[in-house]
Amino acid sequence: MATLIRSKLSNKLTNAANAVSNKSQAKVSGMFARMGFQAATDEEALGFAACDDLDYDHRQGMQMDILTSDEMGGEGSGDGGVLDGDSHYQRDGTGPPHSASKDGGPTNELTEVRPQITAWEAGWNVTNAIQGMFVLGLPYAILHGGYLGLFLIIFAAVVCCYTGKILIACLYEEDEDGQLVRVRDSYVDIANACCAPRFPALGGHIVNVAQIIELVMTCILYVVVSGNLMYNSFPNMPISQKSWAIIATAALLPCAFLKNLKAVSKFSLLCTLAHFVINILVIAYCLSRARDWAWDKVKFYIDVKKFPISIGIIVFSYTSQIFLPSLEGNMQNRAEFHCMMNWTHIAACILKGLFALVAYLTWADETKEVITDNLPPTIRAVVNIFLVAKALLSYPLPFFAAVEVLEKTFFQEGGRAYFPDCYGGDGRLKSWGLTLRCVLVVFTLLMAIYVPHFALLMGLTGSLTGAGLCFLLPSLFHLKLLWRKLLWHQVFFDVAIFVIGGICSISGFIHSMEGLIEAFRYNIEE
Repeated sequence: MATLIRSKLSNKLTNAANAVSNKSQAKVSGMFARMGFQAATDEEALGFAACDDLDYDHRQGMQMDILTSDEMGGEGSGDGGVLDGDSHYQRDGTGPPHSASKDGGPTNELTEVRPQITAWEAGWNVTNAIQGMFVLGLPYAILHGGYLGLFLIIFAAVVCCYTGKILIACLYEEDEDGQLVRVRDSYVDIANACCAPRFPALGGHIVNVAQIIELVMTCILYVVVSGNLMYNSFPNMPISQKSWAIIATAALLPCAFLKNLKAVSKFSLLCTLAHFVINILVIAYCLSRARDWAWDKVKFYIDVKKFPISIGIIVFSYTSQIFLPSLEGNMQNRAEFHCMMNWTHIAACILKGLFALVAYLTWADETKEVITDNLPPTIRAVVNIFLVAKALLSYPLPFFAAVEVLEKTFFQEGGRAYFPDCYGGDGRLKSWGLTLRCVLVVFTLLMAIYVPHFALLMGLTGSLTGAGLCFLLPSLFHLKLLWRKLLWHQVFFDVAIFVIGGICSISGFIHSMEGLIEAFRYNIEE
């Protein structure tokens, strides 16, 4: 009897120690942890870093692991049965780590110290995610939406701030004492919890597919914007936009050989700061022409055919939900998360609204898809070269994250993998792994060549994955997991966001696809 009691006490203490150790790690993406705060300052990189190296178990969803007394280091009972409490859901990471890493070596998942960040650092990351390079397309959205476009910039900020908060709320559940406990670690965990028990992995697959689409589309956008900016910077050179895109892709081919992003991450902070300087220069130039602003061109009517595309552009510029769970889990004081979300989205709303409005007032009906193309030739060339450099240095981040998701889904899922592992026993990349990466780079080039329209691609991505990940899924998950605890006005908000997001997503997707099909046919005929 005494032996059994000691075994149970030892088992409980071991479980508690493992739980404390895991929760202190504050699971964050591997790329964010390896590169630290500065390395994750690129605006899109933070959204995509969540896909890079999220805990492998949680990428596939909550898993049921049976822990025997031998595995937990406790003594078994006389009949060799499993001790009470040894069988449990591995939602909080209290189970044993994997025994081997990708290259066959031992892992140190539990002993690795994860970096903790302050609310200001977290806010800086969110700010870079929602005020990045793609704000250059917002004036084009005002062109087709007028004052309603400005309203949507404000509305999208409010909704994305709210859905970010409710998404984090889905990570927590109340324990027996009524205290909130973090039982999930990622967007995938939340999705799987909503689909359990009938389809425990369906939600995670849906989220992963949306992530891959958004990552690949972002890579395509970087190639498109690079070709567009270079072509408009040097219009007198006998090089077409497609040729510039090919040149840009040739510079990106080394991405296929990347094993980590340390080399690229060194330039991340500088590129982000340069982008802020460019935004200030554009606003300063617009203010210098304030006497010529065309206030009469800002209308209340909308272009019914093109405005749904503008909705996708605006929504895409606010996408950050996919990495919020890992970011919140890595904060020193998680209670400050709501306050951080408030001031970052308020700041983004004000800056985006001012940038889009003053840029449109300056060029009115001549506003182009990428606003820097409207600048005078002398300024345009310098600004665009900086933007191209930023786009090329940003490309490896979503590319690497997309490769990680594909490799772990199809090549590194143990006995369930569809194809052999991309890495050998020594950790070297095998031929088919390199082929996968090269094919992905070439695919982004082909899409950029045949559909070289920045606004259409951005609108399509925002309508398809942006609205889904930022509007539809968070509100749906919130209703599903916390239905009994919600107040009536919270239910109303969630339902309203789901309906409005669905309408915007469908309309934007249809109109964007129509434009892309027309552009594709035109390029094929050429």
